[in-house]
Amino acid sequence: MPSHLSADRPAAQPPGRGSVDALISQTRRLKGDVDAVRRDAAGEGSDQPRERWQRALYDLALHQLSDLDEHLAQLRDGPLPTAAPEPPAPAQGSLLSRVGSAEWNLLTDEASWSGELYQILGRDPAAPPLTLDELPSLVVDEDRPTLTAMVTDCLVDARPIDGEFRIARRGGDVRTVHMMGEPVLDTDGSTASMWAVLRDVSELRRSQRVVSETRDSLHHRQEAARSEHRLAVELQEAVLPPWRGSLRLPHRGPRTLDLASRHLPASAHTMIGGDWYDALELTDGETLLSVGDLTGQGVGVTSNMTMLLGAVRGMAMAGAQPGQLMAWLNQLLDATVQPALGSAVCCRYRPATRTLVWAQAGHPAPLLFRDGTGRALNAPDGVLLGATSGAVYGQAEETLQVGDLLLLHTDGLVPGHTGSAAANLLLGLAPRLTGNRTAEDCVRTVVEEFGASEREDNACVLAARVMS
Repeated sequence: MPSHLSADRPAAQPPGRGSVDALISQTRRLKGDVDAVRRDAAGEGSDQPRERWQRALYDLALHQLSDLDEHLAQLRDGPLPTAAPEPPAPAQGSLLSRVGSAEWNLLTDEASWSGELYQILGRDPAAPPLTLDELPSLVVDEDRPTLTAMVTDCLVDARPIDGEFRIARRGGDVRTVHMMGEPVLDTDGSTASMWAVLRDVSELRRSQRVVSETRDSLHHRQEAARSEHRLAVELQEAVLPPWRGSLRLPHRGPRTLDLASRHLPASAHTMIGGDWYDALELTDGETLLSVGDLTGQGVGVTSNMTMLLGAVRGMAMAGAQPGQLMAWLNQLLDATVQPALGSAVCCRYRPATRTLVWAQAGHPAPLLFRDGTGRALNAPDGVLLGATSGAVYGQAEETLQVGDLLLLHTDGLVPGHTGSAAANLLLGLAPRLTGNRTAEDCVRTVVEEFGASEREDNACVLAARVMS
């Protein structure tokens, strides 16, 4: 019988042993480097979706390097003899079994299989190899057309084989097999035989699915976070005061207060927090000013914040004074299904006497600026909202003058500082603030001083200048 030639090229010569050993050494060094990086990443101990996806990719890369090492060793050592009674099992955790090979002679209808192929297909090594006509009997029904098309294209059109199909082994075990092959032509150009190499890629595909699923989980979580953020923004825009520019009140008489405010978002991308500011002209001619925050982020805290702000407005419109308002607000938060700790400062300004009546719940006291200096108002008694059932809140009064500036803010306004430290930094702006002509100028000064710094949390500031 004449010698057979590849359809596209002469048969390749086996590589030199030294060259393959060098490739094996390089592969093992790279495997060690990847394993070291994986251990460092695993040492962080996080179980967030992104970290699970990274671990899955590290594992996949290590498995593939292990299998590359094994395939190179097989290339160096040569195939197992067909008659080997018990081909060695793949290494534990291997994604790819040893590569099996086969050749089907179309002239004699003979088949030749390597020992590895018997193992991959789950066949008894003592049994004769299956012919091309018999091979589909191992393939699951849905994948038989795929195998038939690949073999037909190879034998009729001399196309190389490169595809996958599933086989059913003894005991119902279904495995995925990757097959690559070419026709071998006779000297007259007709197809004399077909050779192929096959490998079990079941674990490889499973590992790739893990990577894909963890990536999709990460993507879905990120999309959910973005959707929640958009929903929180829309909710705030629908029911809360605008987060930029001046607060405009309907003036039924002479303008008594010039108001401006600003919301400063956190530097990093976070959910909308529970910080708010508000100003409302009451039916008796007085003005309600409030600033506060609730713990948490996202849609849940935004719902609590809108409920709280609505309650503050409603109780103030009903005539509740700041101390009583805080006590009722505390009872309301304490009775909710998901109570939230919060802090707030609530003020009523009486323009007829220029009197400010105010109360606080664990919140920074208002700052008063006058004649180039500033001070924090003396704080009445108060505790955190939602912290103590039945808490009593004191209230204080302060007589203001034309030109006075009142500054209300949440505790995160000055990055890296809280309490008296933050208040002292704000009071240090007194010469500039009292020199500003409008409340908007005052807010702009505060934002220029503290708005550009890295901020861990959201913050609000409200300025009120006495006009008459």
